[in-house]
Amino acid sequence: MSGGSTVSGRRIAGLYFSGQELRDLLVAWLALGVAFTLFFVGGSGGIGRILAAGVVPPLFVALATAGVAFLLHEVAHKVVAVHYDQVAEFRADNSMLFLAVMSSLLGFIFAAPGAVHHRGRLTPREHGHIALAGPVVNLGLMVVFSPLFALGGILGSELVTILGARGIAINAFLAAFNLVPYGPLDGKTVMGWSKPVWAAIFVPSVLLAFGLVFVVGLGFGGPF
Repeated sequence: MSGGSTVSGRRIAGLYFSGQELRDLLVAWLALGVAFTLFFVGGSGGIGRILAAGVVPPLFVALATAGVAFLLHEVAHKVVAVHYDQVAEFRADNSMLFLAVMSSLLGFIFAAPGAVHHRGRLTPREHGHIALAGPVVNLGLMVVFSPLFALGGILGSELVTILGARGIAINAFLAAFNLVPYGPLDGKTVMGWSKPVWAAIFVPSVLLAFGLVFVVGLGFGGPF
C-alpha cells in the first residue's frame, strides 16, 4: 500500500485495492481509451473525423471494450494471486501508456498498460494459474460481448453492433497475444508450468483471433 496516495483504499467484491492501485487502474483505463479511440480511426489522420462527428461515442466504445478488456485481464491476475495468499497490486507503467497513445497516432498500437506485481512463495502451478487467469478472462469476455453484436443487428443500432464486434475482436486478440511464450507475456509463465495446458488455450485463441480479426475483419469499420 502506498502511503503517498491521496486516494483511500477500497474493498470491492471482497478484494482490497489500495489508493494508488485504484488511481493506476483509472489512469490505465483512460489512457487506453484514448489510444484505442485514435487507433480505430486510423491515427492522427482520423482526428478531424471524430471531432466533426463527436468525441464521446468513439471514446465510450474504446473505454467499454479495449479499456475494460485490459483492466479485467489485470484484475483477474490479482484475484488469483490473492487466492494463493499473495500480496498483489496493479501498477500502471506510465511510459508504456504514453507509448500506446503515441503509437496510436501513427495508426498502430503497442499497449502494455502495466502489470500486477505480487510477492510470496508460489509453486510453478500457482504461477501458471495466475498468468493464465488474464487470457481466460479475455476469452470469457468474448462470450459476454457476443449478445451485443447480435442485438445490434436486431435493433438496427450501429453503436451496439460496434460495441459487440470490437469487444469480441479485442478480447480474442488479447487472449492470443498474451499467451505468446515470450518475454514478460503470460504465455511464457504458462508454458513453463504446463506445455499441454498452454497449447490447449493458445492454439484456439490464435485461430479465433486470426479468423475474426484478420479474415472476417470483425471490429473494424463503422463511423469510428
